[in-house]
Amino acid sequence: MSDHHIYKKIEIVGSSRSSIEDAISNALAEASKTLDYLEWFEVAEIRGHIENGAVGHYQVTLKVGFRLADS
Repeated sequence: MSDHHIYKKIEIVGSSRSSIEDAISNALAEASKTLDYLEWFEVAEIRGHIENGAVGHYQVTLKVGFRLADS
């Protein structure tokens, strides 16, 4: 095991019809299917789609950090 860690940071966008929290959870759940060692996230942007004068979708851009396998 290394005494240091190296991370990569990517940007992903999650969406949900019900809430910002669900949009975050949806994005992280999908990312975790193909990325290992997810360690942290930060919300970079919150926006939404309007349908008939109401919120149609919440959209959240996340910066997600994950540790590289051998670090």
